[in-house]
Amino acid sequence: MRTGFGVAAFGAAAFVALAVLAGVVYEQVGRYRAVSDFAPPGQMVDIGGRRIQLDCRGTGSPTVVFESGQSVGGALDWSAVQPQVAAHTRACAYSRAGLMWSDPSTAPSSARQVAQDLHAALTRAGEHGPFVMVGQSIGGPYVVSFTRYFGNEVAGLVLVDPSHPDQVARVASYMVETRSPLWRVLVGLRWFGLLRLAVPRLLPQAPHQSDHDVQAIRAFAPQSFETQLAEGDATDRTLAEAGAFRDLGSRPLVVLTAMAPYTPAELHGMKITPAQGEQVQVLWKQMHDDITGWSSRGTHQLLPNAGHDIQFDDPDAVVNAVLSVVRQVRAATPPASSP
Repeated sequence: MRTGFGVAAFGAAAFVALAVLAGVVYEQVGRYRAVSDFAPPGQMVDIGGRRIQLDCRGTGSPTVVFESGQSVGGALDWSAVQPQVAAHTRACAYSRAGLMWSDPSTAPSSARQVAQDLHAALTRAGEHGPFVMVGQSIGGPYVVSFTRYFGNEVAGLVLVDPSHPDQVARVASYMVETRSPLWRVLVGLRWFGLLRLAVPRLLPQAPHQSDHDVQAIRAFAPQSFETQLAEGDATDRTLAEAGAFRDLGSRPLVVLTAMAPYTPAELHGMKITPAQGEQVQVLWKQMHDDITGWSSRGTHQLLPNAGHDIQFDDPDAVVNAVLSVVRQVRAATPPASSP
């Protein structure tokens, strides 16, 4: 009897060991194929022992710089917008440290660290201001912080459904903490292939997103998810840091607000009812009204048919907003003198 039990236990342990080994091999092969199958668009810029992926296209001034939200797509989050903007002026999209092709950073996630990384990448790649900074979601506070630290190089901003420094306190009565312990476990077990298996369901294809970009994002997702989780944990600190600077002077500013009703999946994720969702949207609009007032030349546009990822739901609205700021910057910039 004991012998039979021992054989069964040994068999079970051997099966688990083989399954773990298979998962590790599956993940390692996935990481190798991600690098071999999907070359980084643009260039990899060394910022001092780490590389940041930076993709700059087009010619002209000012240079538009795109900052993604708290997603795993990095520079590819702007694939439906950047080419249209690049047809009119220089346009740069990049992936923050630890996202997609960019090397991770050992520094804690913060708005200042993001600004310093981006500025170093732009400088070492030979890109220079004036810049029009474009940020979506948490990318909004990131580009406002960039303006705080490198304001002499920032001529205008476009904030795409941006996070607000006070949003946690403003919506606390409607929403509760939604970070799942199970998600942390899944990210922690990424080396065993479980997360990679789940990626196709976790990252559906967005409108105006190419098959190639979707496959690239999914290929790098297990690494990128770790960074996304760290950025999520630092959200309160990031918002507090960004909230210390709310004066954009007379820089042209456009704030775009997504006003499409929340989907059932979004309501479930936020753990709120449809009625509460409508109340949250009212608060969201009010907070964006406040952000618009940070500049004496701020304008606010409501987009009734777009969700949070406006750059995919209504890319033309983002392009038009960016080009409107570009035109304002050009109109205010004196022409270069002849040699």
